[in-house]
Amino acid sequence: MTLLSVNVNKIAVLRNSRGGAVPDVVQAARTCLDAGAHGITVHPRPDARHIRADDVRALSTLARERDVEFNLEGNPFATPRAGYPGFIALCREVRPAQATLVPDGDGQLTSDHGFDFVRDGDALRPLVAELKALGCRVSLFADAHADAGDCSIARAADCGADRVELYTGPYAKAHGTGGSEAMLARFAGAARRAQAAGLAVNAGHDLDQANLGAFLAAVPNVLEVSIGHALVSEALYAGLEATVQAYRRIVDGVPRG
Repeated sequence: MTLLSVNVNKIAVLRNSRGGAVPDVVQAARTCLDAGAHGITVHPRPDARHIRADDVRALSTLARERDVEFNLEGNPFATPRAGYPGFIALCREVRPAQATLVPDGDGQLTSDHGFDFVRDGDALRPLVAELKALGCRVSLFADAHADAGDCSIARAADCGADRVELYTGPYAKAHGTGGSEAMLARFAGAARRAQAAGLAVNAGHDLDQANLGAFLAAVPNVLEVSIGHALVSEALYAGLEATVQAYRRIVDGVPRG
């Protein structure tokens, strides 16, 4: 069974658009866990446009109380600034179960590519080692097309990572347009190459109820999916509890392999 981690960034976007504390990010996360989510994901950014450092601390406390995975995403190379101590510093403070490193720039609207493991490998290696020394499982955001020669996704293993998270944006874009079969084959091949190198596989970005089942059926042994934007958007119509339960039925219904 693939585990479902709910990304609650969009709850914070809504809160921040008005100011104050409503909607409450921790309450939303608690509702997701009550509905069956296996864990919670957040991606604090230096501009604090959604999740803030205080949210990270509060959600970490919730995850420990509920004994569920807390997955902290972020760019380890982003410089600290007022209100943002830096990704590694936040990991030192809250010790997330999983640290997912993502190469997003300050100005990016959302994450849209994985690491270049040849270019970034030397810089990533000591950071991965430090995070693992803190007790974090480390996952690196990766492109499925990084699958040949020196650009192989398997090079993430040379960085010391435990997992890769496949950036599924290209698959989601292709879904329903007639190109999804070829894209699924690409992702399945990338997953197999990663697994052959000793890396476990997560996936995330633009996955939704319409495309998730086909992805999990085609891509072998995906251990975890992180879903936020689509899930929160769908919850506006169906409710948060019902939407999380719908995703659980999808992940529970597709055997790994």
